[in-house]
Amino acid sequence: MTAIPVHLEQSYWPAEPSSGVRDITVGDLLREAAAAAPDRLALVDAVPDPAARREWTYSGLLTDVERVARALLARFEPGDRIAIWAPNAAEWVVLQQGIAMAGMVLVAINPAYRSHELQYVLAQSGAVGMFHVDEYRGADLGAITAEVRPHTPALRETVSFTDWSTFLDSGDPGRELPAVAPLDPVQIQYTSGTTGFPKGALLHHKGLVNEAHFVALRAGMEDGGVCVNAMPMYHIGGGAVTEFGTLAVHGTYVVMPGFDPGLTLELFETYRGTHSLMVPTMLIAVLEHPDCATRDLSSIQTMMSGASAVPETLVHRVMERLGCRFSILFGQTEMHGVISQTRLTDSPADQAGTVGQPLPELEVRIVDPATGETLPIGEQGEICCRGYQTMLAYYELPEETAATIDADGWLHMGDLGTMDARGFLRVTGRLKDMIIRGGINIYPREIEDLLFTHPQVAEVAVIGVPDERWGEQIAAVVRPADPSSPLLAEDLRAWCRERIAAHKVPVHWFVTQAYPMTPSGKVQKFVLRDQVNAGVLTPLSAVEHA
Repeated sequence: MTAIPVHLEQSYWPAEPSSGVRDITVGDLLREAAAAAPDRLALVDAVPDPAARREWTYSGLLTDVERVARALLARFEPGDRIAIWAPNAAEWVVLQQGIAMAGMVLVAINPAYRSHELQYVLAQSGAVGMFHVDEYRGADLGAITAEVRPHTPALRETVSFTDWSTFLDSGDPGRELPAVAPLDPVQIQYTSGTTGFPKGALLHHKGLVNEAHFVALRAGMEDGGVCVNAMPMYHIGGGAVTEFGTLAVHGTYVVMPGFDPGLTLELFETYRGTHSLMVPTMLIAVLEHPDCATRDLSSIQTMMSGASAVPETLVHRVMERLGCRFSILFGQTEMHGVISQTRLTDSPADQAGTVGQPLPELEVRIVDPATGETLPIGEQGEICCRGYQTMLAYYELPEETAATIDADGWLHMGDLGTMDARGFLRVTGRLKDMIIRGGINIYPREIEDLLFTHPQVAEVAVIGVPDERWGEQIAAVVRPADPSSPLLAEDLRAWCRERIAAHKVPVHWFVTQAYPMTPSGKVQKFVLRDQVNAGVLTPLSAVEHA
């Protein structure tokens, strides 16, 4: 799939024709795969102990999904919201598929949530049922569930995964499954929450299935490909993009219980994994793991990455070390996941420096945030999208929906970027991340991309902090590449001054060994700001103001 030869006159990409967006549901996707390749390995529950792993063929997976749908219909009605509060497991996938086949709506909840976060999502979504594990990372999820029940009156029934077998047997085998339409809602996917409490994007079958298939095709995933999934299933990357893309090519979906670089490498070797989606922090951990030098990774064809900035140096490291191709994804939950993606045939410069051209059947433009006018080629503005991928709404949040999707159907992503004459997008930051220092707009992404190339910097996040004189001042929070090696703020500041304008050079420098992260691997910058303001981060050293 080569880049489309176009020459745009302004920053507007018209919907690229394709073989067609299919009117299809999640259930129909699985039925098609089971009919085409009934005996092919469809799903692997890839727990660390190989002896404890379980596998499903496509025919076996369809059987279990239909059992789940009938068991759900014995308790709930089509259209009901059903929550899953659990980490990755095969049951998560089977239950998700069953919810879709029963015409119900999945509410995906991060198992790291605690009582106030769980209560918010359950109450906001109006979930009537919830499936949960009993324990996660030392927390008693059953006890937390009991704690929030009085505050979530819509929640009628909770089911522990320890009772999974009993639940599977509770449906009527002869019950007819309901008709489900492609534009019916299928998931309420809560946004990552980098700026505060998340909103629930109401997504439909058609958007999830088609978008994921387009991503798989652009990543070169062929019939029977093997995806090793390191992303959380409660995130759009795991519970939609990789899962449905794999099903669309009748491939094998290897589900890890949680990201572990050593386990990831073992699974690629054992199952001859061809594809994976990992955020940059995951890729760095895989490359730094000692098993990366000893495992047979020759089956890897394409590594995908996104969700946060993918530095050019990391792209080259992955391609050289793993001997694979690379595809960068860009998008957001509100657009069913991905809106643009680099092709395998793109030049090294485009692979490393852009997020590719938009996916098929999708309009994209760059607008002036103040006027809404489409900008000339190369000018920075807000990225907006329109097409079948647009979410139905923010669930039960009409004002927030109207503020995000305008009267002409354009969804305003809140991301800043540019478009060149060929339609290649570059992401330059977030509107809400913008730092205003002395009346000048400064975009952290530019500074982060520069600092990532410093040999002593493993990761970096740039934020704005209050300043009486300037309004805001620039702060950089750095994770050193070698914690035992001295890293001085004065040295980093001098290094930056040689490469960027003085007013863009961070004034405050802090060190960390771990960032507050969303499930998708994005740094929660609002938490970092709170940590800086509270004085809990360690300064590298004092520096003078520019």
